[in-house]
Amino acid sequence: MTSRVDTTICRRCVMDTSDPDITFDADGVCSHCRKFDDITSKQWFPGEEGEQRLNTMLDQIRAAGTDHDYDVILGLSGGLDSSILAVRAKDWNLRVLAIHVDAGWNTELAVHNIQRIVEYCDFDLHTHVVDWADMRDLHLAYLRSGIANQDVPQDHVFFASLYGQAVERKIKYVLNGGNIATESVFPANWHGSAMDAWNLRDIHRKYGTTELKSYPTMGFLRYYLTIPYVHRIKVFRPLNFMPYDRAAALTELQERLGYKDYGLKHGESQFTRFFQNYYLPTRFGYDKRRPHLSSMILSGQITREEALARLDDEMYTADQLEQDIAYFSKKLRIGRDEFTDLLHAPLRSHRDFRNQDSAYRRLKQVQGMIEKITRRNLGAYG
Repeated sequence: MTSRVDTTICRRCVMDTSDPDITFDADGVCSHCRKFDDITSKQWFPGEEGEQRLNTMLDQIRAAGTDHDYDVILGLSGGLDSSILAVRAKDWNLRVLAIHVDAGWNTELAVHNIQRIVEYCDFDLHTHVVDWADMRDLHLAYLRSGIANQDVPQDHVFFASLYGQAVERKIKYVLNGGNIATESVFPANWHGSAMDAWNLRDIHRKYGTTELKSYPTMGFLRYYLTIPYVHRIKVFRPLNFMPYDRAAALTELQERLGYKDYGLKHGESQFTRFFQNYYLPTRFGYDKRRPHLSSMILSGQITREEALARLDDEMYTADQLEQDIAYFSKKLRIGRDEFTDLLHAPLRSHRDFRNQDSAYRRLKQVQGMIEKITRRNLGAYG
């Protein structure tokens, strides 16, 4: 458990010293804001230039899909970003294979929204249902490990399944709903990469109790080399090349296809809702609303005053929290005492386990040298 008495908050956004890496300049503006101004904003094209770049990329995507059944593959969680992207893909007349990974935590609203999106867009849908015994054992292993990012078991299998289908069906482009407008602020110290298979396997080896039967993983070489450079699969984030306002997107989805709001970001997953709104704040003092709201401040969607007011809102009502704790414990088949013990286990970092951090840094150094020599951008996941 953690408590923070002395905190400093940025005078421009709402990030604070719950991020141990944060720094402030003489004006009280944080390093996340400076990074946005110096780097991130230069990768964001919400105006006319973005429209031109988007149209060029769409032409390339259609050309690459000419001899195949699909132009692109799109992961569909039922969340707002992937949902509005699906509607945009329909508007662009792209042939889309939608992928949904059912890791056992879908809310009823998520199921409703996914059905409405697929029906409205007339997309083919491939659903991968993860073996629950594997998921349960991984979830418990991660909880026992004491690290912050408890979403890894869900996130890793999502991308492993997505890229597996892309390779199998020879689809060269992945549409990704990641975006600068609502996700530019990202405290790296809060959690490690969900795609670190070394980390996942080491944690499961130390804290799991059964062998994983069918849980797919993506190793370092496959994710960073084989997928982008052998199979030539590229990731494209269209929302960075157009105006993207979260409130306007929600209204459009509600009007066009009867989309239902979750009330909070990533509310489509019962696990993520509990993890972000209870586990992280209680265990680590991390409030995931801060980077999200800070991103929206920097992109001009809300004011700092509005963000501060939202941070005053309760994450959970007492009744809802009690219901979710009971559901969470029952689904993982643990008693209330064990649940309490897990919440008081020693705090650890993903770096306390085998990880790919140094290998990734070396890879990026080599990539940078090659890009400098060839004057070509080799990034496949940007």
